This record gives sequence, C-alpha cells and structure tokens, in this order.
Amino acid sequence: MNKSVIALMSVALIMGGCSQKVSYGDAQEVETTTIEFGSTDLQKIAVDMTDSMLSSGAISAITRNDRPIVFVESIKNKTAEHIDTESITDSISTRMLKSGKFRFVDMTRVDAVRDQLDFQNNDALVNPGTAIQFGKMVGAQYMLYGNLSSINKRAGSDEDVYYKMTMRLMDLETGLIEWADETEIRKKHSKSVLGW
Repeated sequence: MNKSVIALMSVALIMGGCSQKVSYGDAQEVETTTIEFGSTDLQKIAVDMTDSMLSSGAISAITRNDRPIVFVESIKNKTAEHIDTESITDSISTRMLKSGKFRFVDMTRVDAVRDQLDFQNNDALVNPGTAIQFGKMVGAQYMLYGNLSSINKRAGSDEDVYYKMTMRLMDLETGLIEWADETEIRKKHSKSVLGW
C-alpha cells in the first residue's frame, strides 16, 4: 500500500472514532453536573422569589386595583463565580409579567430607545406625524433589586457551597420596602479516594 492510502485510512479511522452524539435534554431536569451555580439553581431561585412575592399580602394590596410599574435593578453577584445574574432577573420579571399583576420599564434599553426617538424626531426620513414624541414614557413606581451571595467550604476531597438570594421591592416614592424575601441552596460534593 502506498503511504497516501495508509494516511487516508488512518484519518478515516480517527474521524470515525471521534464521532459525537448531540441530543436535546429536558430544560427542567435537575442539573447536577458540577457543584457550581447552574440552570436548576437559576430556575429554583426564580420560582421561589416570584411565588413568595405573588403570595405576599403586601403585594396583593398594591396590585388589587392597579398593575404597578416596576424597574428591575441588576442583581449584585457577590459570589466568587461568574454568574449571569441578568438571566435570573429575566426569569423573575417574566414570571411576574405573566402573572398579570405587574408592568415593567426596561432601563437596560433606555439608550437604544433614546437613539430611536432622536432618529424619529430629528431625521428628515421620518414622517413627523408618525414620530413618537419625547417625554411620553411612564416612570416606574417600584424597584426590584437583590443580591446573590455564596459561602464555599472545602475539607479534603469534600466541598460544600451555600447560595443565598435576597430580593426586595421598594416603593420609589416613599422609599419603603414593600416586600423582601430570601431563598437558599446548598450543594455538596464528595470525591471518592479511588476517584469513583
């Protein structure tokens, strides 16, 4: 056999041995791949915080005859991990909006909105009769904010991580906290001496 045929067969064998299978999983399935913050933790926090808020007597009182407008402040990540806290606030605000009890202003998009309104009001390409005027946006009545913190402990091959999420809803006019709660997650990991 010549060398090019052998090389081609070797590449084919290597490629065949490296095949991968990718499949969809259940997004709600408990994810325990690592001890780090994961999708199950995010979902648990969003459900716990939203359910607590929606079942609160204070929230029932302020949403009885009105759909208050809420501004969601970015959750402060006080853990040692890189955690996408925007995903947590997205899940919480989506659940709150779906409840039909709240409306939201999205402060993360103010610059984009300002650019669009500036374009509509100052560019000759836009019909002035269809341009949305400045000064028509509605202000938020409440601010939702929180902190995510963790404590990590390691002893030999054992590791323990504790997460705590604290959230508050503040009345922007009075500064009063109308609702507050926290939820906790503890994860443990033990390695066998033999690596099993």
